[in-house]
Amino acid sequence: MTDIPAPDSANSLEQYGYEQQLHRSLSFRDLLVYGLVFMVPIAPFGIFGSVFQGSGGMVAMAYAVGMVAMMFTALSYSEMSRAFPMAGSVYSYAGRGIAAPVGFLSGWMLLLDYVLVPSLLYLISGVAMNSLVPSIPVWVWLIGFVILNTLVNYLGIEMTAKVNKVMLLGELVVLAVFLVIGIVALTQGKGRGFSFKPLYDSGTFSWPLVFGAVSIAALSFLGFDGISMLAEESKESARAIGRAMVGALLLAGTLFIVQTWVAALLVPRPDHLISAGDPDGTAFYDAARTAAGGWLAGLTALATAIAWGFANSLVAQAATSRLLYAMARDRQLPSFLAKVHRKHGVPVNATLLVAGVSLALGSYMASRSDGITLLSSLVNFGALTGFLVLHVAVVWHYVVRNKSRRYWSHLAAPVLGFLILAYVVVNAQVAAQKLGFVWLGVGVVLLLGLLVAGRRPDLSAVEAGTGAGAGGAVGTAEGKDEAAV
Repeated sequence: MTDIPAPDSANSLEQYGYEQQLHRSLSFRDLLVYGLVFMVPIAPFGIFGSVFQGSGGMVAMAYAVGMVAMMFTALSYSEMSRAFPMAGSVYSYAGRGIAAPVGFLSGWMLLLDYVLVPSLLYLISGVAMNSLVPSIPVWVWLIGFVILNTLVNYLGIEMTAKVNKVMLLGELVVLAVFLVIGIVALTQGKGRGFSFKPLYDSGTFSWPLVFGAVSIAALSFLGFDGISMLAEESKESARAIGRAMVGALLLAGTLFIVQTWVAALLVPRPDHLISAGDPDGTAFYDAARTAAGGWLAGLTALATAIAWGFANSLVAQAATSRLLYAMARDRQLPSFLAKVHRKHGVPVNATLLVAGVSLALGSYMASRSDGITLLSSLVNFGALTGFLVLHVAVVWHYVVRNKSRRYWSHLAAPVLGFLILAYVVVNAQVAAQKLGFVWLGVGVVLLLGLLVAGRRPDLSAVEAGTGAGAGGAVGTAEGKDEAAV
């Protein structure tokens, strides 16, 4: 078999035995904007100091390597989203592409990313706003962001899409202001002047150092994969999901490299930042202050708070609710999470649950001195391990199961993506590794409980009653039974 036909109709969901409940209203542009907002074009503002320290000053290289690593992951997402155009991301892809238990564990690890990331975003934004308005406590800002985002998501994905476009425009304007003023400042002799050291420094370079920094920078890239959660709300063909992911990753990655390069050259005390770190999270704002004074530092801090606390958290909550919805629909989570609002067409209970967890966990972490670091580590570990399984799913579904001969797309690219991410995970923080494996252990226990209780999902690798299924296998009733896990 030289090629694997994939469903390319916006109405192919019913062929998998599911009823179309979510509203199909999103265009390719909506998907692209969603991914960019989720990734946050100014994401490095908030974690710049940590990546600078971790990379020995080669912060631009860390983002460049991270973009290459994530590009392989985006290509794997593109292939699997064509095979299985439905919500659930790696949970659906691994469950149908490999086996249902693998899908559950993949979804469980993604939950470590998706359920925790809104809390992390709210916390970072609350801290940033508190630094600007100290009289208002962090938890008050956190509650405000949660209520606002929940209301917008409750009103439907169309409302979320409209807000996304406005927020993206605002972020790009702030970024453009920083880049123009920053480059002018460098030409005027401020900072260290132009240098390639943020991209490569022979005095500090080592691959373990760079990949350790990539494990931190990965937080900025998380979000392009969230586009796959909207597969059941896209009115475009299945290919649009993959194109939007690749496009968002390329655009955001390029912006990450450029802005961190400029900021690295404007950091007032680079050696001190490498040795002492950035405990207050103000390294980027200090670079902005070097370029143009306090007003630019304040503008970038305010933009970070709004982008992370509203724009990014908004789409993160939407993506998380879709993952919970997909797993609940397959009886892997409580059924009440699969309820869809009749008027607004959103998984309403899942949306409200995400809001409650974000509020409780964010408030608790706000009381810890290491709250942001701990949440960041767990979010990254959950996402990267989920991506590892995604690459395996591509090879298993296309090459092993369906004998595909598209060796670059279905074998070489996913294997390379797996190896790069595995190296990143190995060089990640030890605390993240320990807590991540504890979470995985809990997932294994829950999976065994589900199997004993008879809640094993019927995730088919082929469509029922058609000739060529999603994976390209013959879709007879007998074939469906054999492929079902």
